[in-house]
Amino acid sequence: MRLISWNVNGLRACLGKGFLDYFKESKADIFCIQETKMQKEQAEVDTPGYFQYWNSAEKKGYSGTAVFTKEEPLDVTYGLGLPEHDTEGRVITCRFPEFFLVNVYTPNSQRGLTRLPYRMEWEDAFRDYLLRLKEQQPVVVCGDMNVAHKEIDLKNPRTNVKNAGFTPEERQKMTELLESGFVDSFRFLHPDVVGAYSWWSYMFNARQNNAGWRIDYFLTSEELKDRIETAEIHSQVLGSDHCPVLLELA
Repeated sequence: MRLISWNVNGLRACLGKGFLDYFKESKADIFCIQETKMQKEQAEVDTPGYFQYWNSAEKKGYSGTAVFTKEEPLDVTYGLGLPEHDTEGRVITCRFPEFFLVNVYTPNSQRGLTRLPYRMEWEDAFRDYLLRLKEQQPVVVCGDMNVAHKEIDLKNPRTNVKNAGFTPEERQKMTELLESGFVDSFRFLHPDVVGAYSWWSYMFNARQNNAGWRIDYFLTSEELKDRIETAEIHSQVLGSDHCPVLLELA
């Protein structure tokens, strides 16, 4: 099974930058996107052969997730089931016969870490949600999780310790999630690869210089780790400040 996740940073803009070409070429069984920044009716996204599921933020032009899947899920739910966390369109869960697929766009702690306290609340609620799912069957989590977990996961760790996405608090929450029974598929297959990033600032020629961060993930629950065949970062794909990431399961 071939799964792809991509933070498109505005799907309407990305549609004008080759999104559908990559979508077709990718031949994904499941294609998840984050930061759609739109309501479904605001653009025609033509994906023949795929079921589409959208979770848009109440605030227009902000956040949002979508899932495109060849196989119709047994069930689809939106959000965490918690009103305080479910107004920004950040989670879609699709139940398939063999696993839950959870597409997530984790809140950013923002400049000055103004949203870090909320982020900590979100992290605990999201982990609890995943653990409840995992009690029923295996789970695959994908999306922009807005954290570079280890120093190897960003170009300039020393100068970013106090910045959103690399604070000790955010990194610890990712550690707690992994220790609760999840596997970072990319590091499972490529534990020592350096320079593997999925997001680059638009400033300072960051992408040209590969001064990036790996903040887009595919996690699987432990029982699926032996089915992980391929985990890739498609850094050559443009159209967003993020690039797609891929997971193939046997």
